[in-house]
Amino acid sequence: MTKSDRKQEAGSRGKAKSGSVSQRRLPWFGERFQGNLLVFLLALFLTIIIIPKGGFIPDYYAAGDIASRDVKAPRDLLIPDETLTEKKRQEAEDEVRSLYDFDPNAGQEIADRLIGAIRKLNSGLAKSVPREDLFKEIATHLGVNFGAEELGPLAELPIRAERPQAREAQAEPDALAVTAPESAESPPSAREQEFYQQLRKVIAQSLGPMVVGNLQLFRADRERGVVIRDLVSQAEWEETDLAAVVGVGDAMNLLQEHLREVRGLGARHRQALFVVIQKLLRPNLTFNKNETEARKRQAREAVTPVLFQVKKGEMVVREGERVSEDQLKKLKALREIGSDYSTLRSGLGLLLCILLLFYCTHLFARRNVRKYRPNNRDLTFLVMTFLGLFVLIKLAIFISTALESAFPYIDSATYYYVFPFAVGAMLVRIVLNSEVALVFAILSALVLGTLFGNSLVICFYALVGSLTGAHWVRQCKERSTLYRAGFRLSLINMALILGIHVMAGRAFDMQLLYKFGFGLAGGLVCAIIVNGTIPLIESAFKYTTDIKLLELANMNQPVLRELMIQAPGTYHHSIIVGNLVEAAAEAINANPLLARVAAYYHDVGKIRKPLYFVENMHGQDNRHDKLAPSMSALILMSHVKDGVELARESKLGEPLVDIIRQHHGTALIKFFYDKAKSKEDPGVQQVDERDYRYPGPKPQTREAALIMLADAVEAASRTLTDPNPARIQGMVQKIINNIFIDGQLDECELTLKDLHNIAKSFNRILAGIFHHRIDYPEPAYKERDKETGKRKNGEDTHREPAKPAKDKEVAPAKGSPEDLKRLGMS
Repeated sequence: MTKSDRKQEAGSRGKAKSGSVSQRRLPWFGERFQGNLLVFLLALFLTIIIIPKGGFIPDYYAAGDIASRDVKAPRDLLIPDETLTEKKRQEAEDEVRSLYDFDPNAGQEIADRLIGAIRKLNSGLAKSVPREDLFKEIATHLGVNFGAEELGPLAELPIRAERPQAREAQAEPDALAVTAPESAESPPSAREQEFYQQLRKVIAQSLGPMVVGNLQLFRADRERGVVIRDLVSQAEWEETDLAAVVGVGDAMNLLQEHLREVRGLGARHRQALFVVIQKLLRPNLTFNKNETEARKRQAREAVTPVLFQVKKGEMVVREGERVSEDQLKKLKALREIGSDYSTLRSGLGLLLCILLLFYCTHLFARRNVRKYRPNNRDLTFLVMTFLGLFVLIKLAIFISTALESAFPYIDSATYYYVFPFAVGAMLVRIVLNSEVALVFAILSALVLGTLFGNSLVICFYALVGSLTGAHWVRQCKERSTLYRAGFRLSLINMALILGIHVMAGRAFDMQLLYKFGFGLAGGLVCAIIVNGTIPLIESAFKYTTDIKLLELANMNQPVLRELMIQAPGTYHHSIIVGNLVEAAAEAINANPLLARVAAYYHDVGKIRKPLYFVENMHGQDNRHDKLAPSMSALILMSHVKDGVELARESKLGEPLVDIIRQHHGTALIKFFYDKAKSKEDPGVQQVDERDYRYPGPKPQTREAALIMLADAVEAASRTLTDPNPARIQGMVQKIINNIFIDGQLDECELTLKDLHNIAKSFNRILAGIFHHRIDYPEPAYKERDKETGKRKNGEDTHREPAKPAKDKEVAPAKGSPEDLKRLGMS
């Protein structure tokens, strides 16, 4: 490449770089806008969840409980007093008097029916109608089942005038037949009319007072007051004269007395009339139940609810005060305030407060918390987790309300201790990191306290539980870790419940035992929910959690099995690198599981060209001897690109893909670069160092940096001729220093102290791998074979060999104290 070509390429790179900066502004604005939109929607949904049913007022008090905080009326209220209203309605019902209907024509109707029956009887007898048929007809007319023994005496009443002599009738039979046909009724005589008038008078006098069917019931109603309605005139009045109302028995007695006053009636005839009239007699004063009930219902509905006023800012209940029945009514009324303008205003205020809380906390954490760097995918996950947590808690509130009616002996507040408050923080800690989980726990606890009526107890309980659960799920290396974390959370819940109970000054009663039971179950419920939710989150958001890493750590994974078959040397190299990085990650408090699993897969790209890498040659000819240095460098660099493709095809997850891409950084392939430099023709072409560097990027995380260091250290350790601890330590120090000086660690968060601990960890592991054994004497023929083998085997690696030590240590004499120490026996 000529100088002009390199200048042109540099200019194009500079334009591309400046163009990429200008183009990044719009995506940066887009990502920021999307993040702000997510936070706003979350705050809006939380406001909608909290505001309904007056979510600011606690409703878990019972009469006699101690109020946990002050509650003031948010505005002027008119609260209905249901008890007093019901009392007023009952009084209105009681004031409605029983209604009795009075029929003034009842006596007249009875007299008309009786007189009509007597006339039909006499007429029928005069016409020689058979007596049985005649009696049936009269009974039908009267509407009462009368027999011959009752109606027969009526035919003998002395009410007729003297008939003409028989002889006169016999002298002129035909004339009588003509003048008085059988079908005609003779008009009543003067005697009959007089009798009928007396009979009407007797019946009218007997029913003169109002007759009621049940005199005792009437008197009971009379004590509360009765209203009598005339069915003819529809006039109503309150009857106050008890003598004006008699029973049916009294009316019968009056009837007997008045029948004695009828002239010309013997005892037999009076008894016959009495029996007939007794059956016809009906009360003329009857109780109208339907109308009375209707009037009572109308009076009840006419009563307006009794209201008592609560002024804005009025203290409904004070902290530490015993809650009374009246205060319970006010608290209930405050929670049942409908969605009016005031509630809308409160909702807008709550929305503003939540937005400010989220924004300020997010801004502070992003600028001051080292690992708090959520991208849009992380923000989406956090928003969905936050929203899902509150929906879950809201559902738990509904369930606890239903259980409260089923188990009234358990206080409603007791159920709150089983709610899975810690689920959100545990999920965030498993998926992201502890710093984000801390921020999530603080925010969720504060908003949960608002949901439960600004309850400091709930806020405190949720915060402690969230931090506890998030702490014990850190570096979850097996699924049983979740249940151990849930059990520890249960213990903390129980201890916290005891503290809250004692702080409130309550007695040690059955409610405390219920709370202990719910607190114990709460931790296990959190573990179960997290265990079931993690796979969904991994699938939906494409996260690689520690639990996913546990699955990828299985050596039976298809990619690792293929690596073991196609490139066994690389496979063995990856296992040793995994051991190195796991120990180093524990030394610097990184993620050992992520580092070890990433080490297993960091060189999977070598599967496609395994024989171009020295660890897989196994004594075969070095294929790079026939290639130009630039081509060899391209083949070596291609294993990074191939590894990324294989990782994505195998769905290893973005963390492993990033580490595969970064584990060489922009390091120089020094062997082939030096080889190219040695063949360089100064007059024709110059070797560009950038052509022999890996494409990068440099390691962005501590785990990626650990794999870079361990990869170089493990490869270099194979070139040591005498890997004693001193040489191993010098080699490790040299490799780490060279990588640090080359700037490969500039973009990760390793400190000098971390590098020191990493070097100590590498030294310890490598010393264990290359440990010395006792040099037992061997037969002469084995020594000769060994020397012959050394002469036949040459160097077969393209890596730069380690330089011999300047001051070679003199081996101590056998049997000396130094020799025993070297063997680990002192």
